[in-house]
Amino acid sequence: MEAFLKQCEQSGDAAYGALRSLLERLEDPITRTAARIFLSDLQKRFASKEESDRCLQIYHFQIQDIYLEQYEGFQRRKKLTMMVIPSIFIPEDWSFTFFEGLNRHPDSIFKDKTVTELGCGNGWISIAIAEKWSPLKILNPNPDAMSKMITENASEEFLHSLSNYCALQGFVEDQFGLGLIARAVEEGISVIKSQGIMIFNMGGRPGQAVCKRLFERRGLRVNKLWQTKVLQAADTDISALVEIEKNSPHRFEFFMGLVGDQPICARSAWAYAKSGGRISHALSVYSCQLRQPTQVKTIFEFLRNGFKDISSSLDLSFEDDFVADEKIPFLSYLASVLKEVSFFPYEPPAGSRRFRSLISGFMRTYHHIPLTADNIVVFPSRTVAIESALRFLSPRLAIVDEQLSRHLPRPWLTSLNIENAESGRKLEEVITVIEAPRQSDLMVELIKKLKPEVVVTGMAQFESVTGSAFEYLLDTTREIGCRLFLDISDHFELSSLPSSNGVLKYLAGTPLPSHAAIICGLLKNQVYSDLEVAFVISEEETIFKTLCKTVELLQGNTAIISQYYYGCLFHELLAFQLADRHPPAQRYGELSKASKVNGLSSSSISVLDHAELSISESDESPLVHMDVDKIFLPMITPVKAAIFESFARQNITESESDVTCGIKQLIYSSYGFSSDNHTEFIYADSPVALFVRLVLCCVQEGGTLCFPTGSNGNYVSAAKFLKANIVNIPTNPNYGFKLTERILTDRLKTVKKPWIYISGPTVNPTGLLYGNEEMQKLLIICANFGARVILDTSFSGVEFNFNDFDAWNLGATMERLSSTNPTFSVCLLGGLSYMMLTSGLEFGFLILNQMSLKDTFHGFAGLSKPHSTIRYTVKKLLDLMEKKTVDLPNAIAEEKQLLASRYKHFKQTLESCGWEVVEAQAGVSIVAKPTFYLGKTIKMPKDSSGIQEVKLDDSNIREAMIKTTGLCINSAAWTGIPGYCRFTIGLEDGDFKRALDCIAKFKSLVDN
Repeated sequence: MEAFLKQCEQSGDAAYGALRSLLERLEDPITRTAARIFLSDLQKRFASKEESDRCLQIYHFQIQDIYLEQYEGFQRRKKLTMMVIPSIFIPEDWSFTFFEGLNRHPDSIFKDKTVTELGCGNGWISIAIAEKWSPLKILNPNPDAMSKMITENASEEFLHSLSNYCALQGFVEDQFGLGLIARAVEEGISVIKSQGIMIFNMGGRPGQAVCKRLFERRGLRVNKLWQTKVLQAADTDISALVEIEKNSPHRFEFFMGLVGDQPICARSAWAYAKSGGRISHALSVYSCQLRQPTQVKTIFEFLRNGFKDISSSLDLSFEDDFVADEKIPFLSYLASVLKEVSFFPYEPPAGSRRFRSLISGFMRTYHHIPLTADNIVVFPSRTVAIESALRFLSPRLAIVDEQLSRHLPRPWLTSLNIENAESGRKLEEVITVIEAPRQSDLMVELIKKLKPEVVVTGMAQFESVTGSAFEYLLDTTREIGCRLFLDISDHFELSSLPSSNGVLKYLAGTPLPSHAAIICGLLKNQVYSDLEVAFVISEEETIFKTLCKTVELLQGNTAIISQYYYGCLFHELLAFQLADRHPPAQRYGELSKASKVNGLSSSSISVLDHAELSISESDESPLVHMDVDKIFLPMITPVKAAIFESFARQNITESESDVTCGIKQLIYSSYGFSSDNHTEFIYADSPVALFVRLVLCCVQEGGTLCFPTGSNGNYVSAAKFLKANIVNIPTNPNYGFKLTERILTDRLKTVKKPWIYISGPTVNPTGLLYGNEEMQKLLIICANFGARVILDTSFSGVEFNFNDFDAWNLGATMERLSSTNPTFSVCLLGGLSYMMLTSGLEFGFLILNQMSLKDTFHGFAGLSKPHSTIRYTVKKLLDLMEKKTVDLPNAIAEEKQLLASRYKHFKQTLESCGWEVVEAQAGVSIVAKPTFYLGKTIKMPKDSSGIQEVKLDDSNIREAMIKTTGLCINSAAWTGIPGYCRFTIGLEDGDFKRALDCIAKFKSLVDN
């Protein structure tokens, strides 16, 4: 005995060695009896509490009894006898409080369950649980890893260092000393079963709110089982907490002694302790359970795979369960999308096929209306939907509900051409909009008196319950041949128990008449109050197709992530229901037609018919789209991180989503474009929407819009659709179809009030570059003629095939030119999808400097602006660019190298198949002339059935390629360059390989 104690007295390491030897004797059957007798004598040697404490002080170990019950029964009080060895947490107030908290759970919570303990000292709590509640098994987490880390020769100092629970773990809670708890929570989420419970013992020094939020922001419901106070150890230095309070608004929580009930901050506690007072802090036991287990696990699995840096921004704490039920499933879905797909796939401009199918599925399931995806067109907002409808119909007179007219163009609302409308004379190409009250009887009276060609209205709440007001409007507009657009946004509910809606009741029994359409803006989500998507329902095929083409020309696309969000809500309302449980909806009413409905604008229809817009495709035969100005390359990690963080955050401030400083820096570093206090920055969902507004400004000023030959075909078609006066400026093929000084000068001599469109530095679609000197010379000529210049940089930023490019530095030149000719101005149009390769994430910006132009621009309200989450994403990426962090520039450089390789490969394929390729330097577009094919014949399917033999030329080569190979390209009608077609190479790898095969297949078909 004395020799054993003498060895233990030397040090904790020596005591550990002696106790290890004793354990080996206990495990050996030969020496077990003698060892047990020795252990019993050792316990008797230190029987009292005082003797036990002295043993710990002198011999570095302790034999201790812990009583598990308050009261004695016939078997006396239950107790555990344990030996506390060196470097193991000694059972004290912390662990006693923890066990008391566990005791407050019902007995059934542990019975037959698997229990894991983590950081609970010598394990006495698990032994107590096993004795009292009979769990199935108790696990020591990852014993193999522990055995590798803690070797037999580990020193006492090393073992003690493992107990440093304040070590930095890379979480925002590190600042409160809770980083290890945060790490345990997130690792626990990955392994715990869906209905499992995590129980934590936590000191309350950071404050109860901070402790509770640690769990709640990670998607856990929290129940405080027990709380008490413990004295702060006298040798603990809290000066670090005082320093944190000094540099932040946070206040820690201490108490004066064990009876103090008012918290004091760390500074006051430090002063009180220095003066001899005893301070305490709260000690709490929290029971936590995942709010929506499957979705929360999906979110954290995504974060663990390369996105841990954004976990500090995650906030899954909600006061309202309805908000949680919306946001958590969406974040889970977004995490799955960003994890599983490398890019946002091509979606038709009419809206994601999946999203439109979900809308129609909701209508069939909840309202018994037999709609399909081909009855629905998606828009960024209902204002955009209304304006788009009015533009393609071009009525001389329209009556619009006063609540829906406030964002329509100012010229429409101030026009007084009612007399012209009544007499049928069309003196001006201006739509006259008359505002009307939202009440059916007053609206009908106006319709009968004014006889408009289009009516756009909503319904008062009291009229929306039944279908009578709707039928009254239908009948009235039918009688005079007027088209009706009815807005049901205020009465449409995304709910499993939607309230009664008279319009939808009517549509359940009767088809929507050909002269009517339904507009619905999705406004009533619980999480993002300003996130809007709208859709239009039409059962008239002509209207449906025209709306699809109009949204493509005037908007491009509706933000895909907004469609994902509302699609997730629709999916949640449909997913729990059994498929095909309800019989197909039957309509018994007859489709009534107006005797003569005001037709579509002939000029608009002509433009839409001749424009080369997207081609509808079926799920069975997908097309390869080399005819769209989008990039489908793998989405780089910083972009994915920024997108997810923008939606994971709550309460994003205006400054956190203000992109103006970043855009200023971007245009200055990229183009030398300076700004001042008079410069206005305008943002939109896409550059297309901003370009359309500039065209309207040109029309409003009576200007002439000048396009160089070889401009973006969609932009030219949009300008024609908006009835702009257009002039074509020839370009020289010897200079890569770029503008030259002489040709520009000659053309501007014949043009009044010129507006010049220039795509640069990258020319779309040819992929050539304008150097700094070239652009300065062109701007000087424009200034001499007092022209307004639309300088479109939205296709720039991807340079891959150039040497010694003369980068733009236009600041000084533009400042000098603006001072010499006040009518001259440059409107800088831009986007980020090319510059940062944001892969489907659209964002457009416009910089205006001239006051009169700004006033004209704002006269065309209703611009669909990017949501705060998109602005937050863009700001994060711009900040990364400005800080020149390695990840983003390196990722962009790799994508540029990929495009350079793509271009070289595709160019070789085209040339080997008989195409004459224009050498490109940047962008994702290539133009080439089908020299080999012109005049050759090919057999291809007819529109109806059968096969036809066609002689190939400029006008039909696009159709021939689509029908024979499934490859979509743009013809010379789109590029504006006689004989030259356009291809885009920013495709996903699989589609790019298919495109190469299609090129080769087309040649073989022509050869044969």
